[in-house]
Parts: sequence; structure tokens; C-alpha cells
Amino acid sequence: MPNSAKVAMVAALKREVRPLVKRWNKVERDYEGRRFRFFENGRVVVVCGGIGAEAARRATEAAFALYHPTVILSVGFAGALDPTLKVGDIFAPGRVLDARDGSRTEMATGHGVLVSAATVAGLEQKAKLAESYGAQAVDMEAAAVARGAQARGVGFMAVKAISDESGFRMPAMDRFVDENGQFKTGRFAIFFAVRPWIWPRVIQLATNGAKASRALCAELERYIQEPEKSEVSGPELHPISKAFD
Repeated sequence: MPNSAKVAMVAALKREVRPLVKRWNKVERDYEGRRFRFFENGRVVVVCGGIGAEAARRATEAAFALYHPTVILSVGFAGALDPTLKVGDIFAPGRVLDARDGSRTEMATGHGVLVSAATVAGLEQKAKLAESYGAQAVDMEAAAVARGAQARGVGFMAVKAISDESGFRMPAMDRFVDENGQFKTGRFAIFFAVRPWIWPRVIQLATNGAKASRALCAELERYIQEPEKSEVSGPELHPISKAFD
């Protein structure tokens, strides 16, 4: 694949996009002293940069430097703040807000507000974010990707699948994310193995994640294959379509 792409997608973890990229060409490339794993398919590239704003920023910088996309997307999971959003729903917002500094990115398409928080949002934080920002969903990475797109004057969009509903009490997850934004699965398993009272929530989280991943990847696959014919139940993903014109 040449060192260029029409569309770059930045995800946090491979498990979010595994059904989409499982047959794509996998390459590892270095940028500014770090190694990134990219998945290439024609004019589309996906990078899984890690959890959190800093990891997303680094992955976005690497995608721009190595592939020069004309459109960049933040894709992956989001938590619902709006109780009408259910696990597996696709949310493509018209505005992305950064809870750290209040900055915002407006998109020409999409509906609703996605707020990017610094930590995994629990029930109390979800309620505060919904009230403070009028947001329908929360993630940790979209604002950082949006900032990279704005700096270069290229198209940006966020496409998220809901992985936890507004009333779902998330297990404590931040402690299992290292300084590079990678999730420490082994440490997570050991911690919860001796806390059986949390097992139902952990099992539910895994089930929700699998459903969200399938929904997200099916949505993205439709737009890669036939962007001009695809429709979604929510907002149209015009930035993807235009990239293939």
C-alpha cells in the first residue's frame, strides 16, 4: 500500500474494530520513537492507538505523518448519557466537546453531542456530563482526534457504538490502563478473579462490548464498500462518502 490513504480511522483498542480489520493487511510502523500497528485496506487505514486523549493524539499524529489522509475518523465505543441510547446503537454526533478545556468541534453532519472525558465515566460522572454539556454520549478519544484534524484543515467525524448504557455501573477500569494507553488484561483478570461479586458486571461488559463491536464494524464496512448507497438509522456519514468521490 502506498504511504497515503483517503480515510484514516483512529480506534483505542483492536477489540473495538476486530471484525472490520481481521482480514486487512497488518503492518507495524515507527513514528517519533513509538511503534504503531496499522491495518490497511485499499484507501482506508485503521490505527489502534490506545485508551485516552494522549494515546489518541499520538495515533492521530502518526496517521497523518505516515498516510496523509484527507478524512480522519474517531471510531470505537462510547458510553450512553441519554437513557434512550442502547448497547449496539450507532452514534455519530454533530458536535464533539472536550471536558478538559471546554473546546468543541462542530461537524457539518451528524446529530447530538459527544463529550470526551479524561477518565472512564461512572454513573455519577455520566450524570454530571449530561447536565453540564447537554451530551448524549461520552468517550475518551474523539476530541483529541478532532483537534488533530482541525490543525490540518481536513475532514473529521466521530462514529461510535454504545457499549454501556446510562444506567450501567462500570467496574473500576482506569487502574488497568498503562501510561501508553494499553489495557492490562492480565492485571484486570487477576484483580477480578478474587472478587466474584463483580463478575456479573464484568461478564455483562464483555457481552456489551462484543455487541457494540459487531454493530460498529458492520456500519463502517457498509460505508467502505458502498458509501454512495449506504444509509444509517441515525445521521448520514457524508464525510466518508465524500472521501471516495
